[in-house]
Amino acid sequence: MRFSARTSALAATAAAASLVLAGCAGGDVGGSKTGAATLDIATLTSAQSLDPKDAIGSTLPYFQALYDTLIRRTADGSYQPMLATEWAYDTARTRLSLTLRENVKFSDGTAFDADAVKANLEHFKNGGGGAAKTLASLKEVTVVDATHVTLTLSAPDPAMLFHLSDAAGLMASPAKLAGGSLKTTPVGTGPYTLDKGRTTLGNKYVFQRKQDYWGKKLPYESLTISLFDNETAVVNGLRTGQIDSAVLQDANQQAALASDSELKKTDFTFDFQGLLLFDRGGVHTKALRKTEVRQALNLAIDRETMLDKIRQGRGEITNQIYGPETKAYDKALDTHYAHDPAKAKRLLAEAGYADGFTLKLPRVSAIVSDALASSIAADLKAVGITVTWDQLDGASALRKIYRERAYSAMVMNIGQSPIDWVTTQEQVAPGTFNMFGTTDATVQRLLPRIQGGSEQQAGEAARALNEHLVGQGWFVPFYRMTYQLVSVPEVEVTPQSGMAVPSIYNYEPAAS
Repeated sequence: MRFSARTSALAATAAAASLVLAGCAGGDVGGSKTGAATLDIATLTSAQSLDPKDAIGSTLPYFQALYDTLIRRTADGSYQPMLATEWAYDTARTRLSLTLRENVKFSDGTAFDADAVKANLEHFKNGGGGAAKTLASLKEVTVVDATHVTLTLSAPDPAMLFHLSDAAGLMASPAKLAGGSLKTTPVGTGPYTLDKGRTTLGNKYVFQRKQDYWGKKLPYESLTISLFDNETAVVNGLRTGQIDSAVLQDANQQAALASDSELKKTDFTFDFQGLLLFDRGGVHTKALRKTEVRQALNLAIDRETMLDKIRQGRGEITNQIYGPETKAYDKALDTHYAHDPAKAKRLLAEAGYADGFTLKLPRVSAIVSDALASSIAADLKAVGITVTWDQLDGASALRKIYRERAYSAMVMNIGQSPIDWVTTQEQVAPGTFNMFGTTDATVQRLLPRIQGGSEQQAGEAARALNEHLVGQGWFVPFYRMTYQLVSVPEVEVTPQSGMAVPSIYNYEPAAS
């Protein structure tokens, strides 16, 4: 790994590359590694806090090292016991009973038990973190005895097991939940502890394997997650062997490694990129109330050219928000809207906007490149819609988009969960991505069926909802983006269903 034959062959370029690697936040990705005892993963996503209540999707590997989840989700998306050994719903699917593992302790010596589960779930739900909404249906947690707990839901939640295998299921010492110390001094039952002496928060996180871990030990004695601020530096780290694995999102960086035959590369799709239309009720942009206008937006976008020029063909055109792993997915809906500016103009005229209108969009450069911004503006201008961009940094974007609700739409990258209800909750039901709470009779009729119906009823309702959303132009998806999971020859790694990055359990030394 660090001192492999590959690294030796590239030693002559290492010094020059280190100048580029200094682009990593804090600049330090060095240090020696020996054999299969260590693993260094690169990421562009920072964990602002190590308190489980603050965990969200792509930060999950930081937390998996420190905290076990109630349920473990394997690479293919199936569920296995972890801190909960058994689980079962009642017939109404509003009471979930968990049987807990015995003789497990947190790293501060506190026992893991039903009281700890209750404290953690309430801490997560009420903690104000970005994923707190995933426990919105959790009404009450009842401790039956030390190894049994019951979760009472306000309504059936088809995604609850998924959430308990994700951020909401992370368990920290109940003795540390109050006071905020978990942000920098995590205490869990997980396979590693934070090596604070070698860790620089916001830059490099080093985890040391527990010798007394209750479960099967992971193959690496030490795990490092190094934070970078650009993928060019990540690619150089992979080339020199200073980084063992990373996910590359940028098509140009993927192309930069195309000729490297030693690095292992696995393509996968997770995020779609597109224009989310928040304002279907016309609060800021009256034109968006009209179905014909939303359909015209979809017809105006030249997805094939965008995919070819901006992502070098690295992706799949789509017109739907539901991914291929869901029951809602219909391949035919990927190409429901052909690029047809003439038809878009006719629809705008029918809706009373023959002279077009102005659409103000927020722009965060990390998501909307110059090429993408120009392409969207040109496509919409061709049918009479004028796009104006508001340049925002990360902090102002969160405030203006989600708190002030200042925009009618936004270009975003959003993961396509394998669970229909996760996508439905996040993007269709009132909430973060339906911030104005717009709905219609069809949506109101179908959502309860997806949430509470039988497996067959839920699947049929999800497919009907998807067809309705596409036909009504609720969203303007562009394409599912092909990402690339890269690793050095000595590391085997598998993509993770339901995540944009692999679980820490998906890494192992390659067979010699």
